[in-house]
Parts: sequence; structure tokens; C-alpha cells
Amino acid sequence: MELHKKVSKNTFIVGIIGMGYVGLPLALEFASKGIRVIGFDLDPRKIRILNREKRSYIKHISSKRIREQIKSGMLTATSDFTKLIVPDVIIICVPTPLNINREPDLSYVLNSTREIAKHLRKGQLVSLESTTYPGTTDEDMLKILSATGLKVGKDFYLCFSPEREDPNNPVYSTSTIPKIVGGVTKNCMKLGAEIYGKVINKIVPVSSTKAAEAAKLLENIFRSINIALVNELKVVFDRMGIDIWEVISAASTKPFGFTPFYPGPGLGGHCIPIDPFYLTWKAREFDISSKFIELAGETNTSMPFYVVEKVIHALNDHKKSIKGSKILILGLAYKKDIDDLRESPSLKLIELLQKHGAIVHYNDDYVTSIPRLRKYNFNKKSVKITPSNLKKFDLILLSTDHSYYDYRMILKNSRIIIDTRNGFGKLKSKKIYKA
Repeated sequence: MELHKKVSKNTFIVGIIGMGYVGLPLALEFASKGIRVIGFDLDPRKIRILNREKRSYIKHISSKRIREQIKSGMLTATSDFTKLIVPDVIIICVPTPLNINREPDLSYVLNSTREIAKHLRKGQLVSLESTTYPGTTDEDMLKILSATGLKVGKDFYLCFSPEREDPNNPVYSTSTIPKIVGGVTKNCMKLGAEIYGKVINKIVPVSSTKAAEAAKLLENIFRSINIALVNELKVVFDRMGIDIWEVISAASTKPFGFTPFYPGPGLGGHCIPIDPFYLTWKAREFDISSKFIELAGETNTSMPFYVVEKVIHALNDHKKSIKGSKILILGLAYKKDIDDLRESPSLKLIELLQKHGAIVHYNDDYVTSIPRLRKYNFNKKSVKITPSNLKKFDLILLSTDHSYYDYRMILKNSRIIIDTRNGFGKLKSKKIYKA
């Protein structure tokens, strides 16, 4: 097996399609181990920043790491997909969003697979990392790749190995998070495990690509349902005059049988708000209604509406209408201390508040302006947090609890505060409304 020999000698070349939050850190792991990587992306901005400027466009990935690998020649980037014939291993790290009907949109995965098929040669291994429903790899992708006449497990190899990136996680990185690998055939799995084992500390082989696809969905469905539970309890306890954060803190003292999850203004990130719906969609093919998953999705997607109701109520307490009120949202990224906007509830909050006639601004030092997005096109830039600026707003809405916020200063200079993250913690004031 020619590819096996290359892998054993570290002479294989890796191609990664999609140089975003998943593809870029993975590329750097391979490159840092002396394995040449070609990054493929349709975004000319990313190609320019990597090749010419040799810097990072993702906050938690250092420019120094990129500069070292670009200068060493271990990492290059291109938008020329004819070069897919060059790498021995091709890893797909592209988005798998939902369409307007909340159904899976596999266009990025399937278009990437079609591009690979145009240039597929004997001995190449293709691995999908994008989260999807069971059957995508060994049904949809395999059909496209097999149309070339090459035989899977013999002429080329096909795997699914779900990404497990958690941007800016201080404990786990790409190399230290265990990697699940499932192959269409045993040869596919063994070779995929050997390749990933070059850069990942622990490999978890499973019996099939479907098992690997299902494992990734289970991880995110588990979180989605538990977050939905605390979001629902937040609303219930709020009506009862009970602080959900105090309740979670107290329950967390139990040393067994309890895992704390925390409420917020809605779900963000590419995985948890989207991935569960891939399984609910696929389950319908088998005449199964996945009620828990769908109910959790409904609860989590309703949270921005609940927050806006809190805003209206708080303004009303101060004899203000939401229409015409100036509102400052603190935090645009979907979680603290990162620059990732994917599915951020802050974006939905801006949309809803503006529909109610509010004048909305935001602060996020990690996202100084809002780019054009698939769902939104806001022409806004981040406002600086100063005492004088805070006093200009009728209401401050904490959506993402970045570490750099000075909560005492914000409280002192604000009229009304909606706190969706318990960022103000034990600070007591009639100005603060928990949401």
C-alpha cells in the first residue's frame, strides 16, 4: 500500500478544504509535525492573509504559528482546486448549515466531494470532518467518488472523523482532544487512524462511518437538550422569584449524578444550534419522530425572544418604550473571549430589537465590525466601553460575558442592565434585570 509507506515515513501531503475554525488549527498541527499541508479555500481574503501577510485571522490562533509554518514551506494556501490531485490525504472541513426550512444543507460537503472526484487518483484518502447525519459519507459521498470508477478500500480510502474543536479552550487543543475515526472499509479506518495518529494523541476507532457520524451528533444533542432544560427552568424560576444561577451552583455541590449546564440568550456556535436537526431530519426517513431533540431546539431558539420581552418589560418599568430606545449589546461572539460569530444569539437579538424599533449598537473588542453573513447584513461597528458612552444608552444588554468587561464600572454608568449570563454575579442593584 503506497500511502501506508508514505505515512510511515511522514512523506505524505495533506490537503484541507476549508481554512476556518476547524481546518486552520488542524493544518497547523500537521505542518508542525513536518507534514506538508495545502489549504484550500474559496475565500481570497484567507488565502492572501496566509500566503502574503503570514498572519492569523482567528483570535485564538497565533500569527507566530502561521508565520513559522508558511516560512518553512510546510503550509501553503490556494483557491485553485485543480491542485487537489497533489495531496495524498484530503480532509473536508466545510460548514454544514441548515436551510431556511431548518433542513440539512450539504451543498458545501457535496460540492467539495465533486471537486475531489474531478481529480481523484489512486492511493488518496478522503476524510470528512463536517458534522452531518449518519449515511452522508458511505452513501452520498461514496456515490460521487465511486462514479470515477475507482474502488473504495482498494483504489482510494474514505473516512469520517468528526471535528471536536472548542475555540479558545484553555485545557484542550486540537492534538489533545481524542479523535473518532470511522471508515467505509476496515482498510479505510486503519489508514485514517494511522494518519490522524500522527498529530492527535488518542485515536478512537469505530466500526463504521455511520457510527462516527452518530457519535458526533450524540455529543451535541446531549448538550442541546441539557442547555434547553436550564433555559426552560430559568423562565420558570424567574416567575417564582428564584435565581437560576444560585440553584445551579447549589446543585453542583452534589459529587455524583449531576453535570452543570448554564442558561443564556440562546445557542451559538456551529454545532449545538444546528447539528441536532440533522438527526431529526434523517430520523423522518425511518418514520421516527425525535421529540426530545425537536423540543430542545424549540426551547433554545425561543430564548432571544424571551430576552427581548425582558428588555421591553425593563424599559416599561422606567416609563420608556422600546421604539426609539438606544440599546447597547455587550458581546457579539457566541461565547466569551473568542471572535467566532457562527450562529451567535447576539445577531438574532439585534434583528429582533431593531424590528421593535430600537436603535441598537454593540461592543465587542474581538469583532470590531460585523461582516456580511449568510443570514444577516448589519452595517455596524463596535462601540468603545467608556463611562460617557454608556451614559448615552437607555439600556445595556449583556449577551456575551467577555473577561475584559469591568462590570462595576458598567453598572455605575448604566441606567438599565439586562444580564443574560450572570456576568454581574453578586452585584446588587435595582438596575439589573436577570434574563
